[in-house]
Amino acid sequence: MKEKRKVTGQLGIYLQWPLLLSVLIIIMNIVVAVINTTAGLAVFGFTILYIAIALILYVYKRKGIMAGMIEFSGDYAWIQKKLLMDLSIPYAIADETGSLLWMNAQFSQIIKAEKGKIKTLPAMFPDITKEQLSELREDTRIHSIFGENCYRIELKPIIIEKEDLHPDTGLNLVAEARPLITVYLFDETEILRLTQEVDDQKMVSGLIYLDNYEEALASVEEVRRSLLMALIDRKISKYINRMSGIVKKMEKDKYFFAIKQKYVEELREQRFSILEEVKAVNIGNEMSVTLSIGLGMNGDTYAQNYELARMAMDMALGRGGDQAVLKDREKIEYFGGKSQQQEKTTRVKARVKAHALQELMETKDRLLIMGHKLADMDSFGACVGIYRIAASLNKKAHIVINEVTSSVRPMMERFLNNPDYPDDLFLTGERARELVDANTILVVVDVNRPSITDAPELLRMAKTIVVLDHHRQSSEIITNAVLSYVEPYASSACELVAEVLQYIGDGIKVKPQEADAMYAGIVIDTNNFNNQAGVRTFEAAAYLRRSGADITRVRKMFREEMVDYKAKAEAVRQADVYQGAFAISVCPSEGIENPTIVAAQAANELLEIKGIKASVVMSKYNGTIYLSARSIDEVNVQVMMERLGGGGHRTIAGAQLPGATIEEAREKVKKAIQEMLEKGEVS
Repeated sequence: MKEKRKVTGQLGIYLQWPLLLSVLIIIMNIVVAVINTTAGLAVFGFTILYIAIALILYVYKRKGIMAGMIEFSGDYAWIQKKLLMDLSIPYAIADETGSLLWMNAQFSQIIKAEKGKIKTLPAMFPDITKEQLSELREDTRIHSIFGENCYRIELKPIIIEKEDLHPDTGLNLVAEARPLITVYLFDETEILRLTQEVDDQKMVSGLIYLDNYEEALASVEEVRRSLLMALIDRKISKYINRMSGIVKKMEKDKYFFAIKQKYVEELREQRFSILEEVKAVNIGNEMSVTLSIGLGMNGDTYAQNYELARMAMDMALGRGGDQAVLKDREKIEYFGGKSQQQEKTTRVKARVKAHALQELMETKDRLLIMGHKLADMDSFGACVGIYRIAASLNKKAHIVINEVTSSVRPMMERFLNNPDYPDDLFLTGERARELVDANTILVVVDVNRPSITDAPELLRMAKTIVVLDHHRQSSEIITNAVLSYVEPYASSACELVAEVLQYIGDGIKVKPQEADAMYAGIVIDTNNFNNQAGVRTFEAAAYLRRSGADITRVRKMFREEMVDYKAKAEAVRQADVYQGAFAISVCPSEGIENPTIVAAQAANELLEIKGIKASVVMSKYNGTIYLSARSIDEVNVQVMMERLGGGGHRTIAGAQLPGATIEEAREKVKKAIQEMLEKGEVS
């Protein structure tokens, strides 16, 4: 039995109007009959005739009208389909799996669809996944490449019922409702090309500083100094002119240059070859000249690009120089940095920083001193040194330390229950937060990354912050410090604090236990003066010895437990050598109070093996894999650890991998080493 089609809506009401008017005519007929019977009879005949005609039209002509409407709707659907088929915008309909159910001529022409061959969106556009399609709940825009063109793909989810479809649509759907996806393709190849051309013409601001200008000139005969500088000027000018840029010498050791942005990719590929070219200049100078380069790009104005370049230069100098830093708004890239920064023999900077620190302390009532998480001896010793400065200025000071490690505990016990020191000398981060006010100064030592400080929340609460550190800066730095003394050439934070101590006031009397703590920090960080120890390191050690530091007492205090020594020996025993020069091992953590310290010691031991350029020892502690990396001079382990989210110094660095397994950490270390080898970052 055929399904009866009902006329509903506006069309149904329209067809019923003659019958509705019949009621009005009957009422009119009655009124006329009341007035005049003869007239009423005459009108009655016409009323009967009208009603008969209305019924005939409604009953017998209704089918014809419906047929005409169906014919019209069919023609209209065909027109719709024709318009969609000839639409200049590529348009298609796919199901939730990405299979194309229907497409117009433009879409078919783009994908060159063969009849009978099913195409799927994930197969054609790699940026579209089946998971995205199955979970699509709102309009989505995706950029992808197909063939040689770039497309913006707009996906719109729809739900179509079976009865909503006309047979002429050409869609074979199952009886029940199912989700469909409409697909629009917009070719943006030309737009992207023009956008790239505009970007290529943008100006990139750059700064070039000579890291060791004075030292390099001092190492060459006076009559040849002008020749050395002329050769360097020529190298820099030729390098920039080769990229159609301009370069201007601002000072004797500083240059400003500007190039088009299209040359930045070339600089990346060459990894700023000017760094090595300048170091090759030798006319008898004993010391090679090194450069620091800072570039700023994609700022809103030229002035902002220059500011970005200046910030990049600060970052390059803070990381030790001999490298290029490219700052693209928030993104930062590093290149070079293989050379060891030369130690500055002048103490002018230390004296200036000491006087600035003294002035800041004198304006505040309270000091909070903080190092990094799981404080080592360098961090603890530096904190003690800053406390001595505060005490000499009659300022209330506290050292913030949350977790006391086994390496620090023996030294810390000398300050506990000691009448020379207040009972609240050491505070937890929670207690320190209660003391922070407008008259509090926070001094951060041995760390310049906010996330690994012992109490990061103090950085947000304190208005006055001072940073003293010897680690190379990374992308994450303490940005709101009013005074920053970061010197990567220094062996330790204790060395920096020892120098500052000598320039505060009329000379501060350091107590023997304080001198021991700072001396121990230098010894531990330099591995008994074997790593990163310069002239100023020994001068700082001599100052501490004069202040009462006892070498024998320090040595006895840091003798190892037997279980720790065995763990270190086991880490050395099971070390694997990767690529013939990188020792990778795991330090046992079971039964070890502080495996991270033992791992660092094992990493130092592995460097004593012939042919090893760098060592990485892993240890598991509180669900986190800690990496300790060490090198002598051929590998910048700071760059290696930065690839794993860490940082540190050129020869001493580390990283933390929360939630990772030992094997996952090992593979990440190998991958970082391989990338460094491929990019020539290993000497």
